[in-house]
Amino acid sequence: MQVNTTRGFLWSDVETRTLLNIWGEQDIQAALDGNFRNSFVYRDVSRRLGATGFERTPEQCRVRIKSLKRQYLLAKEGNLRNNGQYHKICKFYDTMERILSNRPALDPQEFIDSVAGGEEAGGEEAGEGLEEEDAEDAQDAYSESTGECPYPAETEVKLEYPTIPIPIPVKVTVGINSTSVRPHNSSQLASNLSARIPKRQRKRRTNFPMEKLMEQFLEQSVHAEDNFYRMEEQRLQAEDTRRETEHTRELHMLQMLGQMFSSISSTRAGSAAEPPKTAPPTRAPVFSSASPSCKQGQSGHFKRPSAQTDCCAPKSQLLNPDPQAIVFERYYSSGSTSHRGMDEDFLSLVKSIVPPLTSKKHKGQDGRIGIIGGCQDYTGAPYFAAISALKAGADLSHVFCTKDAATVIKSFSPELIVHPVLDSPNAVEEIDKWLPRLHALVVGPGLGREVALLKTAKEVIEKSKTRNIPIIIDADGLWLVTQQPSVIHGYHKGILTPNFMEFTRLYEALHHEPMDISDRQRSVTQLSVAMGNITMVLKGEQDLITDGGKVITCSVEGSGRRCGGQGDVLSGSLGVFAHWAHAASAAGVGRSANPSMVAAFGACSLTRQCNNQAFQRHGRSTTTTDMIQEIGSAFKKLFES
Repeated sequence: MQVNTTRGFLWSDVETRTLLNIWGEQDIQAALDGNFRNSFVYRDVSRRLGATGFERTPEQCRVRIKSLKRQYLLAKEGNLRNNGQYHKICKFYDTMERILSNRPALDPQEFIDSVAGGEEAGGEEAGEGLEEEDAEDAQDAYSESTGECPYPAETEVKLEYPTIPIPIPVKVTVGINSTSVRPHNSSQLASNLSARIPKRQRKRRTNFPMEKLMEQFLEQSVHAEDNFYRMEEQRLQAEDTRRETEHTRELHMLQMLGQMFSSISSTRAGSAAEPPKTAPPTRAPVFSSASPSCKQGQSGHFKRPSAQTDCCAPKSQLLNPDPQAIVFERYYSSGSTSHRGMDEDFLSLVKSIVPPLTSKKHKGQDGRIGIIGGCQDYTGAPYFAAISALKAGADLSHVFCTKDAATVIKSFSPELIVHPVLDSPNAVEEIDKWLPRLHALVVGPGLGREVALLKTAKEVIEKSKTRNIPIIIDADGLWLVTQQPSVIHGYHKGILTPNFMEFTRLYEALHHEPMDISDRQRSVTQLSVAMGNITMVLKGEQDLITDGGKVITCSVEGSGRRCGGQGDVLSGSLGVFAHWAHAASAAGVGRSANPSMVAAFGACSLTRQCNNQAFQRHGRSTTTTDMIQEIGSAFKKLFES
């Protein structure tokens, strides 16, 4: 006999009494009486039993209750027949009697007939014994009530039925002649037996066998699974089609940009060859100052150059406009431009700040990033930020953490330079020795909220500001800014990267009123202005980036997976992009754009692309480690294709 996987788990007395108390509750009994299908009832029983500390599946609870009911009916029938001899069969007889006394009366004789299987007339079923299911339940009933297994699983179950007295012919001898008193015929014997044992017609089960129900369930499951895979295949095909369309559109946009740049180059060459009188007057678009509507997160607009503007503007600027300035200004001027067009415009700006890979460079030239954070409770966040900076293109990553976190962080990767000085008495002096070598600083990942660590972080921020280093503040660093906004207020190379909860807390701390969640662009602009026009990145379904004057939206497709550590990937990569953007701006590349906003857009695009690619591979099980593995391919797809 094949052993059922839902059976064979022994129940202790305490666990059984807890199960009976739950099963005997009024709402459970009412649900059992009013529903033919009771699987959801036993799921509720299993959940309540799990709340008390006993983990059992709904099927195990159902089998146990069924076994107890059989024991109870056997014991009750034994009390009626043999004057209490079978009361020992059911250890929980009193509890079952209390519960089942309020329910419709059960038929003990019907249960005995179904177990015995051989007491019906005709003699054809007298030797059949128990059916397979009844035998298994009888075995479970005995083993679960006594706590031991009385016989192996392969041993056939034998039942001893009550003995039935059979009349024996009495031989009476009178003198020499003797006569035997016998029943007249066999019908008299049958009538005697029927008089002693009342016959009951065995009821046939009207429901389907469990095998048929299981077969139907499996067929439906296979059909549903086929439908799911078919729909998933259609979705993937549609996704591939959409990606091909987007790729074609991007190629078209790049061709248009190439044509535009080539026409500008030809215009410059023509203006240099022809006399100034015959040169056509080319006017560069002049960006108007930020209007009140623009401060509320709306796009700006072009202003037609006036005569005064033409006279005051340098002639070389009017005839030879900066192509990157045109791209940047076209983004803000077109109020009807789609998000994809905006993304493409800003991606071209990000591509212009990415340093080329040449053999003439030395170690550290493309970025040395410092991470301030990492304590005993939080060791993963600083690692994610530091390794993301390396994967994005930095040459060196330094982690300044507490002593008890240093060993753990160092064990994650040998590429990281770990300094266990954050909780030392002279932490600020130790970190200040390294500040001249760093190109950007990320404050907050895994920092914690201890007063001493926050005080050290504040002093390090102050010293970094004097060295004009880009500072990215995230996570617990934003908690410090909420308590003391002046620590970063007005610093033009500072970037804050709050999520929605951190943004709400910071907004209410500065404005002393609830935030209007219906207009997030207006709220993020107001908070940036309140912080001295510092660059702000509000992470969400679409990342909002603003410097208090203008708002841009990063709508690169991500995914619905939000696992811990994604913000650390953003802050670490943002440190690298901030160094590249400010270095390019100092070299004269893209001066008309705010370098911090360009860096923020590049980091947001990279993080969202990594999330999308990792989700395509791993689905719901995507973690931050999976995203970090996608940084290389995502960077190449976005900025090097």
